[in-house]
Amino acid sequence: MAMSFQELDQANIVWQQLPIEQHLSFFVMSLDEDNKIVDVLIKMSANQKVFLHRHTAPNYMLVLSGEHRLYAADGTLKDVRPAGRYTASPADVEPHREGGGDTDVLVLFSIRSGGGSCYEVLDDDHNVVASLGWEDFKGLYAAQLESLQ
Repeated sequence: MAMSFQELDQANIVWQQLPIEQHLSFFVMSLDEDNKIVDVLIKMSANQKVFLHRHTAPNYMLVLSGEHRLYAADGTLKDVRPAGRYTASPADVEPHREGGGDTDVLVLFSIRSGGGSCYEVLDDDHNVVASLGWEDFKGLYAAQLESLQ
């Protein structure tokens, strides 16, 4: 039996952006202070690749709409995840890029930060140029809540 998905109504989502990436928008859904879990909705632009990075914490992902594409550091397509695909990924030292297919992709990420690092952003030589962790997400969430008032 084929699954049918309705398009997610984004009318009440105030998308935020990181200054380092124009093809990725996010909305922090919740922070679980006790368990140090971040739930964040990520939108990546169609036919674009976001910055090179690696996951330094386990990520659980559900593709809500569109097609989630993963690329090796050299740009080779590694995986295509259609709407409805759920993936559990451990922390991984292998850098990669992600992006949307022929339309923007919406993915719900649940990040098990443990209170520390979640992602490392890398340059093309694989040097760490930035990191994003639990405290950063707390700050992004606080700024997001303030912008909604």
